[in-house]
Amino acid sequence: MNTFIKQLFKDKNGNFSLREFATALFILVIIISWAARQFFGKDVPEYMFYTFASMIGAGCFGYSLEKKELTT
Repeated sequence: MNTFIKQLFKDKNGNFSLREFATALFILVIIISWAARQFFGKDVPEYMFYTFASMIGAGCFGYSLEKKELTT
């Protein structure tokens, strides 16, 4: 489990990246807000949900644009 978490925060070059960390954090927030709505009846403001979802999309889009650095 520890290696999975370490791999989750690495970019294509194997370096730790704040973008991957932020994207994982926003996914966690979305899951927590879903659980709060389902089990506790706490509403998350709609603008917050769309903000988190768009940040996740931006992080994934940035990852897809990133090129792997070739070492020779």
